Amino acid sequence: MSAIAPKFRLSYFIKSILDNVFWIVILFTLVGIPVLMVSMFYFPLPVMNEKLTSPYLMLTTLADPSRQIPLLKSVIHSDFFRITAFPGFGFAALLAAATIFIERKMLAKLQLRVGPFYCGKVEGILQLMADGLKLISKEIIIPAKADKPIFWAAPVLFVATAAAFVSLIPVAGGGWVVADIDVGLLAVFAVIGFFPIITVLSAWSANSKYPFIGGIRALHQMISFEIPLILSVLGIVILTGSLNLTEIVQSQIHYWWIVFLPIGAIVFFIAILAELERIPFDLPEAESEIVAGWLTEFSGMMYGLVQLGSYVKLYAFAALFVVLFLGGWNGPMVWPPFPEEIIKDGITMGPITVHLAGLPLLDQQMINDVLWFVIKTMGVIFVILLPRGVFPRIRIDLLLHIGWYKLIGLSFVNIFIALGLLYAGVLGPGGIL
Repeated sequence: MSAIAPKFRLSYFIKSILDNVFWIVILFTLVGIPVLMVSMFYFPLPVMNEKLTSPYLMLTTLADPSRQIPLLKSVIHSDFFRITAFPGFGFAALLAAATIFIERKMLAKLQLRVGPFYCGKVEGILQLMADGLKLISKEIIIPAKADKPIFWAAPVLFVATAAAFVSLIPVAGGGWVVADIDVGLLAVFAVIGFFPIITVLSAWSANSKYPFIGGIRALHQMISFEIPLILSVLGIVILTGSLNLTEIVQSQIHYWWIVFLPIGAIVFFIAILAELERIPFDLPEAESEIVAGWLTEFSGMMYGLVQLGSYVKLYAFAALFVVLFLGGWNGPMVWPPFPEEIIKDGITMGPITVHLAGLPLLDQQMINDVLWFVIKTMGVIFVILLPRGVFPRIRIDLLLHIGWYKLIGLSFVNIFIALGLLYAGVLGPGGIL
């Protein structure tokens, strides 16, 4: 006897909606407002009517929209917003999530498959959300003989290191970078140096042979390709005379460094493929040989954190390539300007006038910079993803031979080209270009 499906009743439907609204209002009142009040003590609140606004007065913005814009400005320009939202981890995680979906659909098209399809009405657009909920809900299994503190800490450290990498990447002019330091390029390579350590620690802490083999492979691979990775950018440092990433982008207003240093760009691109463990350099995660490499024993959200860190790291490397070789955010003005009268006079809604001047969201130059930066970065990410559907995996002896011999040799050729351009007076300080 088949089960009878319950009938739809409008009264039950309305009751469920009202119940949800009731609990949302209760939770916002008892939890949301107190948390909001406490967090306001850590933000530099704006000055309105020649008086510093207090967290208590800011609650009146719920009834007075004219006070919401100054609060929004202060939040956007705060360090907390830059670190967590834009241009920090939130922005990187959003592009990383888009990369995961694009990669799965792109590989499906290359291999004449459908790919994600059912979750969401349009091309499985909600598949990523479904996978995230699955990982959150799955049980985390720790091997019995694992070094539990290190095993637990490894995924968190991996994501934290990827976030530190992202914090050094400038995404637009006007100081839109979390940490704009004079030795930004050195700091980048210092942060990258933590990835092999975390990988080996996580592989060793699992106390299993498959993760350990994958960890040893990852250690050999990352170390052998870090040297040509560093050497490949020395030409840019020689010609710009700076280690500051923002200054390197500003030096490419008229031309990109990839035009004069194509060998360095090729070496850098191949090296980041190996650093990211992407095909054809995916030996640490060779599924057909050692299951999933150093990720074998991770499960649940621990595996999800490592995957998130991997794709954030992918974004960071692609963005670094854009900053060093493709002119960063430099590009022709394509974003239309906002009406001057709205920015200057504000928007009038009855008796209330909301002044919008000073909002980054209305800054034409800033939006144009971000637009070009995202377009270039996603283009580089697409080229990084493409070999996965085209090339086979290479042997580890060929991998080490490429890293220690061919790429290092090409890096020195790139340095000699940069020195030649500098001493010939073509580029660099006082050069004709």
